[in-house]
Parts: sequence; C-alpha cells; structure tokens
Amino acid sequence: MTEQEITKAEKRKIWKANRAILETDNYKRKRSGKKSKSRWSLFVKVLSLFEFFLKIFGLYKIGYKNAKNIEIKKVTLNYSNLPKEFDGYKLLHLTDLHIDSIPGLEKIIIEKIKGLKYDLCVMTGDYRKSTFGSFKNILKPIYRLTQYINAPDGTFAVLGNHDTYLMSNYEERINIELLVNESAEIKRGGGKIILTGTDDPFRYFTDQAIIALEESKKGFKIALVHTTELSDVAAESGYNLYLCGHTHGGQICLPGGKPLITHQFEGKGYYKGLWNHNGMKGYTSKGCGVSGLNVRFNCPGEITVFTLKKN
Repeated sequence: MTEQEITKAEKRKIWKANRAILETDNYKRKRSGKKSKSRWSLFVKVLSLFEFFLKIFGLYKIGYKNAKNIEIKKVTLNYSNLPKEFDGYKLLHLTDLHIDSIPGLEKIIIEKIKGLKYDLCVMTGDYRKSTFGSFKNILKPIYRLTQYINAPDGTFAVLGNHDTYLMSNYEERINIELLVNESAEIKRGGGKIILTGTDDPFRYFTDQAIIALEESKKGFKIALVHTTELSDVAAESGYNLYLCGHTHGGQICLPGGKPLITHQFEGKGYYKGLWNHNGMKGYTSKGCGVSGLNVRFNCPGEITVFTLKKN
C-alpha cells in the first residue's frame, strides 16, 4: 500500500468515526455552526395528515402514479476550458433514489436508462427512505440498478442526509465508488476531469467538505454535493460544474411548478434545474424517488444526461 493510499485509508477511518458520532446524536450540524435537533419525525407526522386529506379527495392514487413517472432530461453544457479529449463527454446523473420508498422503483429506473449512452455515472445522495435504522434492505435494489449502469469510466457517488456512513462498507458490493471529501481523476489521452465529492452538508457538515473543495488540483473540475450549500466554495475554488439534488424540485408543486416546500435555503433559483453561481454552472436535479409522501404533483422525477461540449 502506497503512502497516498495509507493517507486516504486513515482519512476515511477518521471520517467514519466522526460521522458515527454525528449520526448517533440526531442533530443537524450546519456550516453556520448552528446545531439543531432534527425535526424529521414531526415533519413526517404533519405529512401523514396531508396524506389523509389526499386520500379523502381521491388525489393520492394520482400522486402515486405521478411518482412513478420519471423523465429523461438531456442538458448540453459548453465550456471553453474543457479538455479537447472530453468534447462530447456524457454524464448520467442520478440522485435522491429513495429506492425503498416505492416497490420496484429500481425496475422503473432501469427501464429508463437502458437505452441511454454515457461515459460516466454520478450519484448525489439519499439512497434510502428513512434517515435512521437499517439500510441493508436497499443494497439489493441498488445492486440490481448498478448492474444496468453501463459507464465505461465508472460510477461515483456521495452520501446525502438520509444515508449512513455504514454504506461505505458496501461500495464494491453495489458497484459504486464513494467520494467522501475526496477527489478522483478521469483521464483521456493528455486530458483529465477532476471529480470532487463531499459528505452531506445539510445534516452532517464538517470543515473537511470545504477543505476537499479548496485543496483540489487545478483543471476542469466537477463538484458532487448532495445540496447547493457549498456552491460558493466550489465557485471560488474554480469548479466548472456543480451537481446536486436534495430538493426533489419541491416534489409537491402547484400548477406551474411552484413548490410548497423545498428544504432549500441558498436561493429560490437553485431549487431545480440549471443555475449559475459566479461563473460556475450548477444543476439541481429533481431526483428519481420521493420522500415523506409517495406522491408527486406538477413535478415529475428526473434522470439527467449531461453532454459536455468544448466551445
């Protein structure tokens, strides 16, 4: 084992120990330094009342059907500094799977991605429905899904606020490579793309997430973060593209797509789709799954394929 690999292994060991503590005390740790008790259980109780009214008015079945309707979004992004070897490079972005929320959801996603062509797959967190308890029930459906991901340059992933550090013990088993405040390089000929993935900043923020972005090498860089909360750091650190999820695009929206709730605090323009922060392009996917309630209204789920083009 090289010195670099030992360093990475030691850093991962420290991260696991720290994240275990954060998960146990059930508090949200924010970048601002604030520490607040998680109110997810209370939020779920409020949602259960909303679910009751949806069922009374015959809307729940409609919303459930909507939740299984996942769209393919294709987005082309142009860059002057993209290495010529990556002109036309395609990324498949999956996020907020919450794969145990709807039975057979992985089969729906598999059918959607079967005919897609891409070079790299990235996932930006929230693989299970719950925020605590056992997670092993999601390993098989995620493995079934990754069996159908045909990405020559691999599948890289980060964790979200619904995920546990214990999932990092199953990377090889489910065919993904986690980036936990770490970077990886994708090389083609003399060109390369740098991927940096951070731990979830919504609930489990530590300074290591900022350090990972600030200390990355120079080059064409893509940040993988569960939320938009580190977009300013990424932009200041020279990142070209910032991919995230978390908001579900609102999941339950009024006609016209206006969300009732987004859990988004970094600006109204950041809760879905393409945005720009100080010259850095960002994209917030609506995600594949659902959370809280197994319904969607005026906000279909999303699988995104990005094509990078050189100007």
